[in-house]
Amino acid sequence: MKNNSNPKLILLHPSLHKQPPTGYFHSHRLCLFFFFLTFFTIVFTLTLITTISSSAANSATSSTSSPLPLSVTKALLHYASTSNSTTKSMSYTEINTITTTLHLTPHPNFLIFGLTHESLLWAALNQNGRTVFIDENEYIISKFEQANPGIEAYDVQFTTKVSEYPKLLSKAKAESKRDCKPVQNLLFSECKLGINDLPNHIYQISWDVILVDGPRGYFPAAPGRMSAIFTAGVLARSKKVGKTHVFVHDFGREVEKIFSYEFLCEENLVNNVDQLAHFVVKSETDNGESSEFCRNSSSPLLSLSVSKDVD
Repeated sequence: MKNNSNPKLILLHPSLHKQPPTGYFHSHRLCLFFFFLTFFTIVFTLTLITTISSSAANSATSSTSSPLPLSVTKALLHYASTSNSTTKSMSYTEINTITTTLHLTPHPNFLIFGLTHESLLWAALNQNGRTVFIDENEYIISKFEQANPGIEAYDVQFTTKVSEYPKLLSKAKAESKRDCKPVQNLLFSECKLGINDLPNHIYQISWDVILVDGPRGYFPAAPGRMSAIFTAGVLARSKKVGKTHVFVHDFGREVEKIFSYEFLCEENLVNNVDQLAHFVVKSETDNGESSEFCRNSSSPLLSLSVSKDVD
């Protein structure tokens, strides 16, 4: 028989079973913290992705549904309605040559002599620049501006005639050191070929591109483009700095070719496509006393033989 005279008492405290060790409790709290952190991170990320996707979709929809600029809309409607018209227009190559030059020039100032079939096209293509039209017909200018708000156009009263071109050329060459010199302020010019009745600000603009496609020049009594070509040459040389791209349409005609070679110069001719000649004329303000337009004047006074083709 075992002796139980010295029994041992073992006490079991309830907290030993209900409360985990301190290290275990701390670990459990960290797990819960990282769980919630991960959960909310995932929720935030999904929300952000959804918001960005929604914004991108809305932006694309807005961009797609935004209307075309008014000038482009009018041009599209105009050419769609006149696609079968018999009106003489430029060829694709001629239009592309001018368009390429416009797009290579940042915010170009574009001066155009003549309202033509392409006028709305030029205004639409040069949205980032300034486009000004010059024409001989006050009524047509007025109607054009009314039909196309925002268009800048002015009428000029030409006093020249195609039949007078040999006399006009001789006089201009004789006065090249005085009234008809290459660098001058045309606003005060007394040269017969100089256009001096435009608004004052037109003479203060540095023109990057000039297109001579008017006035009429296809019959002896027409005003011809002698003044327009001479004026383009002076504007290009009289700008403060840089160069000017000058395009002359209907270059195959006698007057256009002779006056272009005399005042824009054959050495400045860089391209000739179909009936369009492209000249690049540099500023000569540093040589304001010069009386020579070209290094080599090579325009013979040919007998007048004007083309009967309509502009």
